Amino acid sequence: MDKQTMTDVIVTKKTELGLTWEEMGAKTGLSPVWLASACLGMNSAPPEKAALITEYLGLGEDVKTALEAYPIKEWQQAVPTDPLIYRLYEVVGVYGETLKEVIQEKFGDGIMSAIDFSMEVDKIEDPKGDRVLLTLNGKFLPYKSW
Repeated sequence: MDKQTMTDVIVTKKTELGLTWEEMGAKTGLSPVWLASACLGMNSAPPEKAALITEYLGLGEDVKTALEAYPIKEWQQAVPTDPLIYRLYEVVGVYGETLKEVIQEKFGDGIMSAIDFSMEVDKIEDPKGDRVLLTLNGKFLPYKSW
């Protein structure tokens, strides 16, 4: 089974069961953000986590094997038209240079890892309209000289 088929099977089962990523994360002890990423094919799951996911959803060994497989992390290079994803591109487009300047001022010349990384998505209730809080937590990796 390839990653796309795996994703289709998992999302179909999730929908059939009426589950959310938050509920699935709570029941499996996994971060809902990481869980969604693995189930959407953008991360590989260690065998024990793949087993938790497939056992919880009642899915077979073929899905477990696909969850464990290393992903090819490629995506459309065009700016997406989905409004939510587009807005994240907009944030990076508008604030990317600012973030780079501030991060390098605080840490030195380097980058934030997307491998040694975690992310949380939280809802903040506000009378003027609920707010989305994204927390990106990546290890700083300095550039080396030799």
